[in-house]
Formats: sequence, C-alpha cells, structure tokens
Amino acid sequence: MSRKLEAHAEQLAALGHPARLAILRHVVKAGPEGAPAGELQAKLDIPASTLSHHLDRLARSRLVEGRREGTFIYYSAAFVALRALTDFLWEDCCLGGGKDACC
Repeated sequence: MSRKLEAHAEQLAALGHPARLAILRHVVKAGPEGAPAGELQAKLDIPASTLSHHLDRLARSRLVEGRREGTFIYYSAAFVALRALTDFLWEDCCLGGGKDACC
C-alpha cells in the first residue's frame, strides 16, 4: 500500500464522525483566519474536552491547523490537504466508465 493511500485513509477515518465533520465544515466557512476554539464550542454545542479530542484527531490527520494568539487558539482548515484529498477521490473518475460516468 502506498504512503499516499495510507495518509488519505487516515484522513477519511478522521472524518468518520459527525462532530468532526461539523467542526471541519465550520472551520472551512471561517476561511484562512480560522475560528477560535470557544466559538466552535458555542456554535456546535460540544463540551470543551470533547471538542479538544476531535480537534486533535483532525490536526493529527493534517486536515485542520491550530495557531495560538494570546490566550486563544484559532483553528483553520488545511485547504491544501483538503484539496489533495478530494483530488485523490476523483482522480480515476472517468477511467472505467468514460466521460459520461463523471459529473
């Protein structure tokens, strides 16, 4: 198995929880500036310890990045990694069924 395949499998596994998908969607909407952890907690109604666990899993999979500003931690989407993951999912789209098989 290739390293690329293993990395993408890890990323997809990290996305395999509804809370992590909601977190990722929120940080994507926040753009490159990101969203502070407190905002994520309030908007998604997730306990702080649970949010921390999910953010850690997403960060280990390199789908989100955190940066500290004073006492706040801002989380943003790792857009390059997300693009690589979606490109990987679509890269063989038209090979088996011809161009009509793809959207």
